Amino acid sequence: MSISEVRAAYTERAEEYISLLGSVADTHELDRELITRWAASLDGPLLDAGCGPGHWTDHLRRLGHDVEGVDLTPAFVARAAERFPAVPFRVASFDDLGVPAAGLAGILAWYSLIHLEPDRVPSALDELARCIRPGGSLLLGFFDGVSIEPFAHKVVTAYFWPPTAMAQRLEAAGFAVEEVHTRTDPGRRPHAAIIARRTS
Repeated sequence: MSISEVRAAYTERAEEYISLLGSVADTHELDRELITRWAASLDGPLLDAGCGPGHWTDHLRRLGHDVEGVDLTPAFVARAAERFPAVPFRVASFDDLGVPAAGLAGILAWYSLIHLEPDRVPSALDELARCIRPGGSLLLGFFDGVSIEPFAHKVVTAYFWPPTAMAQRLEAAGFAVEEVHTRTDPGRRPHAAIIARRTS
């Protein structure tokens, strides 16, 4: 799935996505607790990579963090800037997040790698690792599955990942996995989240 295809798919459905999923109040309580706890452990600038409507970026700002949101889709960036004017947003991709090397204390990548073809995930994780200082942290959210396989996401093709397989990719990119969380909610696809520390 090319960058242009993903961008076009989300541009077409941006307003629908924002109305359904563009508020922290619409998220699962356990996700809010995890993201809040993760951020509290960090001291320094944060990046919400693949910020979408910007609600998690604003949540981190409200918690007192210096945070910026980036997304592949200009329509999301424009609407996020309108909705949360106190937060900086810009367009960027996992090919180049536009951040100096080791410039961040942490990155939130919440369901933002799900559309990448599996063979492109290692390079995206390398870019995340480049941006995070040693000792900094990544919080990654994705769809849990028994194998790495595509499925028909409502917007555009996405992929399931077993947490063990994602953990292996993270370790290869220079992270140490610290926490793995999984959850299956009624009527929803299985969820996974990993907290990983940048080692070097």
